[in-house]
Amino acid sequence: MTNEELRHLAPETRCVQAGYLPGNHDARIMPIIQSTTYKFDTAEDLGDAFDLKIPNPMYTRLGNPSLSWVEEKVAVLEGGVAALSTSSGQAANFFAVVNIAKAGDHVLAMSNLYGGTHTLFGSQLRKFGIDVEFVDPNLSLEELKTHLRPETRCVFSEMIGNPALDVLDLEKVVALAKAGDVPLIVDNTFPSPVLCNPIEWGANIVTHSATKYLDGHATSVGGFIVDGGNFNWNNGKYPELTEPDVDYHGIVYTDQFGAAAYVAKARAGLLRDFGSTMSPFNAFLINLGIETLHLRMQRHSENALAVAEHLAQHPDVAWVNYPGLPSNPNYEKAQKYLPKGQSGVVSFGPKGGIDRARKVINQLGLATLVTHVGDLRSHVIHPASTTHRQLDEAALKAAGVAPDLIRFNVGIEALEDIIADVNQALAQTR
Repeated sequence: MTNEELRHLAPETRCVQAGYLPGNHDARIMPIIQSTTYKFDTAEDLGDAFDLKIPNPMYTRLGNPSLSWVEEKVAVLEGGVAALSTSSGQAANFFAVVNIAKAGDHVLAMSNLYGGTHTLFGSQLRKFGIDVEFVDPNLSLEELKTHLRPETRCVFSEMIGNPALDVLDLEKVVALAKAGDVPLIVDNTFPSPVLCNPIEWGANIVTHSATKYLDGHATSVGGFIVDGGNFNWNNGKYPELTEPDVDYHGIVYTDQFGAAAYVAKARAGLLRDFGSTMSPFNAFLINLGIETLHLRMQRHSENALAVAEHLAQHPDVAWVNYPGLPSNPNYEKAQKYLPKGQSGVVSFGPKGGIDRARKVINQLGLATLVTHVGDLRSHVIHPASTTHRQLDEAALKAAGVAPDLIRFNVGIEALEDIIADVNQALAQTR
């Protein structure tokens, strides 16, 4: 069965089977090709590789068989035409934007981004001369349209905000991007392709921090960019894709690579020059994680909903935020875009404010305090003083980060043990 045939099967099957397809007598499990270099028979053959005329890898900074296999798996899962692996999720989001934006251009980003992404866009991209504007995703479509400019080059958002957990109104933001004739980039890290496929709703580019649910075991840092192949780059705004690239002897990406032009350019230019390449060993581990992604996302979602329901009734808890709760303002959007589950992160605030929140974190035993989210173990963090510490009070509010917010990554352990751990921590801090 080919990867093209696998695209038409269930996501559970794609998680297990897509990507690496062994031939006769090949290793059944995806190999680790731990090599920086590749042999070519002739100088002409290697020259063609450098001119992007043939797909063979020439050097692992630009590509490697292990990376190609897991890229294909992620592209098939997301319904894209091609994918690019990167050394981290931050690198993926950085490349996703600078691949089509340069000094003097404008990026419209939703304000509820993960703290690291907010700093990347608000600080580093602005140093590149790219004007990043953060807007409230809850504004009406007409209000959002007023923020579009002639120099806008993309709209960027997260499918589930981290840690605000607000669900993106995909249809509204797709309409916004279409109104500006620019691509919509969606960070789909929290839902994973098992729970949501933004490209099916009209998004054009999807990014992932593979470090989170795709890996699922806290072993490997990595990222992905998936090209939906559904945006018309020939609208006069993206000459870097539609006009000759002098760095590659005049290649025109849209002519040579068609629907996959966006990822081809990111690989040929950004990965070559910045070198943010995923290691073959990390690709192997992330691929291994994806093989059980569908099982883990179901259990994460089930446990998270049960924990949220328990916390909502707990006398020591002031508030709970989880989009799977019927009382949550994001519930209807969650049912529309994430009907299979709302992922494994719950945020809550105990009665007693920020001091009590820190004490609860310190008393937890099963759930550990780590700077991570999205792996199979339960853990917690206090975002206001850690992952979002660099934001000022206004930016914290815009990102949905309350001072007493505890971000709870609900793992796949036995539900009764997770709840017992939370109960004892709340009891010890009364």
